[in-house]
Amino acid sequence: MVFNKNISGFENEMEFVRYFNNKKISEFDSLTAEFLKSLFNGITECAKIKCWKVPGYSKVDIRIKINDVIKNISIKKGIKNEVHVETIDNFIEFLISLSINENNLNEIRKYLYADGTNNGSGIIRQSVSEYKEKNQKVIDIINEELNQTSIIESAVNRFLFKGRISELEVDAIIYGVVDDFLWITKEEVFKMIKLKEKVYSTALHFSFLTVQVWDRNLKRNPKYEYLRNYVQVKWYNVSDDIIEAMAFVRQQRNID
Repeated sequence: MVFNKNISGFENEMEFVRYFNNKKISEFDSLTAEFLKSLFNGITECAKIKCWKVPGYSKVDIRIKINDVIKNISIKKGIKNEVHVETIDNFIEFLISLSINENNLNEIRKYLYADGTNNGSGIIRQSVSEYKEKNQKVIDIINEELNQTSIIESAVNRFLFKGRISELEVDAIIYGVVDDFLWITKEEVFKMIKLKEKVYSTALHFSFLTVQVWDRNLKRNPKYEYLRNYVQVKWYNVSDDIIEAMAFVRQQRNID
């Protein structure tokens, strides 16, 4: 599969550390050199690179240092990328901070639990397709509020770049493996929002990011019951969106 190979996410991150660390710009192919030059202004071909893995849980996977300047990188591969997980309660608190109206907050809880309640205590649980069948108009109303520019920007910053409590913030995202990857800077992601603001989705979403409960646990397996209380944020079309965004950015540069 393009932009992928059969290694874990951690192993992929370590391969990127080895790929960048103790190298000079001149040692890389033109595309990798372009990536580094897009992050570090005015670097020369002989600039020496330091790179290391960030321990623990953070949106930042590796850090790259050139000439005392450090940039933070998030690395993703594969398809249907999960980019963020948090409890439903924390997610709702975040939406409250964005002044999402109370009726929509209540409907979001009902969408996530899909058991007729806003707290997960219902008897009959529905799959997402079953819930959408009778509630799509309500979901559309919620999405209309969520997909305002300022709200999308806050959500993207939380889900992709900052997280809930991390002190580090992502400067760029790499998608793929060392032999085959794309990238996009934080600034370019926010430009991409302009392309995706009006995109329709039947799911709960913020622009190109889709929100879902981690597991509806329709079979009521006690082992997975706790997953009903978490939301997952997914970026389903990572490679296509990055390619489209880069084309848009280049077009804007030519216009400017």
